[in-house]
Amino acid sequence: MHTILKPLAILAAALLLAACGKEALPPAAAPQPPSFTLARVGAVAIYPERSAPAAVIGKHEARLSAEVAATIQALPVDVGQTVKRGAVVARLDPRDAELALERAEAALAQAAARHAQAMAQLERARALREKNFYSAEALTLRETELAATAADRRAATAQRDTVRRVLDKHTLRAPFDAVVRTRAGQVGELAAPGTILLTLVAVREVELAAQLQPRDAESLAVSPAPTFEAADRKHALKLLRISPTLNRESRSVEARLLFVDMPPAAGTEGRLLWRDPQAHLPAELLVRRAGHYGVFIAEAGKARFHGLPNAQEGRPAAIDLPADAQIVTQGRHALQDGMPLR
Repeated sequence: MHTILKPLAILAAALLLAACGKEALPPAAAPQPPSFTLARVGAVAIYPERSAPAAVIGKHEARLSAEVAATIQALPVDVGQTVKRGAVVARLDPRDAELALERAEAALAQAAARHAQAMAQLERARALREKNFYSAEALTLRETELAATAADRRAATAQRDTVRRVLDKHTLRAPFDAVVRTRAGQVGELAAPGTILLTLVAVREVELAAQLQPRDAESLAVSPAPTFEAADRKHALKLLRISPTLNRESRSVEARLLFVDMPPAAGTEGRLLWRDPQAHLPAELLVRRAGHYGVFIAEAGKARFHGLPNAQEGRPAAIDLPADAQIVTQGRHALQDGMPLR
């Protein structure tokens, strides 16, 4: 009897200890919902500054070349020199043209003399015709001679003017206020027609040429105050135009801008700066869901994913949300579309 009771007592004691052990464990803590922080779009939006390489170029650039074959007699300007409009920048030997002008003026004098003689003969013939001392056929001949000599005189006049123009082409003048960029010819060389002697760049009429990425062209078009930064100085600008065509080599578009105040010298290189007028969200606020970048906005107590089609990783993204819209700034990585916000 005692032999049977002893194992039962041991089993009862073990069960009692096990029950006491379970009662000693603390109750499991309930999972806490993740915390979220919301912010107004207007409070976190930024307006990023854009930039593009740019250079000051002359609105006018002239490559002055010889129009006649002649020896270069003088080049009174040098590279870097400033010249006024109408100033002589090159002279070619004019002696052949001067001789041709003398011949043309002599031919014109002869044509004028023949015309004067034909006119006098016609007047006498008309007087004799009135007295019936001159036939009608002879009078017609005199009128024809006068018309022919008049045509000869006009041709000689045109030839004289042509030679004068050729003579003028032996002197090259600056077409505008400019700086001499290059000087290709040398005194004593023979210049053939089309030979470039000098390159002139306008001094006052300059523009800024900038190469833009196509995605930046739209923001520059509406930016209120672009500037040009070079040599630690900034110059205010006004947009003139943006080319609608894409450069084949650089895959960029060209923008031309005008300086509001005194422009820097032509050839100055720097950066075009402008502020994007469209609101953007910082890149660190973007999340990726289903292969698209966007943000979570609070809507009726739930998180709604708002995709930004043009968003790129690591770059601020343009937004189309109202300034008072609430977006999730902290805890966004744990959200899914439609999850309640508590």
